[in-house]
Amino acid sequence: MRKKIVAGNWKMNKTYSESVPLLYEIKDLLFKSKKGEAVLKVIIPPSLYIHDFYETTKGLKNVFVGAQNCSTEESGAYTGEISAGMIKSVGGNYIIIGHSERRSYFNETHEELKKKTDITLKHGLQPIFCVGETKEKREANEHFKVVEAQINDSIFHLIPDEFKKVVIAYEPVWAIGTGLTATSAQAQEMHRFIRSLIENKYGRVLAQEMSILYGGSCNEKNAAELFACPDVDGGLIGGASLKAKEFVEIIHSFPQ
Repeated sequence: MRKKIVAGNWKMNKTYSESVPLLYEIKDLLFKSKKGEAVLKVIIPPSLYIHDFYETTKGLKNVFVGAQNCSTEESGAYTGEISAGMIKSVGGNYIIIGHSERRSYFNETHEELKKKTDITLKHGLQPIFCVGETKEKREANEHFKVVEAQINDSIFHLIPDEFKKVVIAYEPVWAIGTGLTATSAQAQEMHRFIRSLIENKYGRVLAQEMSILYGGSCNEKNAAELFACPDVDGGLIGGASLKAKEFVEIIHSFPQ
């Protein structure tokens, strides 16, 4: 049975003094409600806060902490970089890899993302691997080709036992932080396409076990419709994860 997952990507937001009250508010709301207990919740703050977030949430059921990025390298003279091993050592369980902002602003290549995926898995962490097309590629009807290349060139080298540990997040670039959202039909179409790629590569059983998330202006108002799609297994949430009530409402949006 596929895991239902809601992951909150805080990006480069909140000072430490701002983040602590928000975390406690999320924790209190989750503690007060049994609804959504089975949903796997991942909070992904700036890496500076991972250890404190891990310590604060480790008593909550199905709540984990992750990182927004990691280095392609294990260790060494790479000033400013953070390794997967370091993230693991402070309580991280997940690492976002290939977010469109990393691809765009930092020019991350398929080969670099392949290395990050490998090193994440090597340290027993789970990659949340992001894929998605720009507005121009969708309008040119090349969105399937773009997503297929992103998957094929960075994660399809994995053996089945490795691949099944990956969570894929479809984030249409044109919907990230813009207020635009893919329709439920568009989201389902792409998620079904991604699952078909996995089935062709690894077989139906593994494809049906994979969790595929939707990201891109997903919020408490549209989450229920998106999560009702048969191939949408949750969300990678940006701005709405910075508001405790909205984030928890999204967690509660799965069909009962």
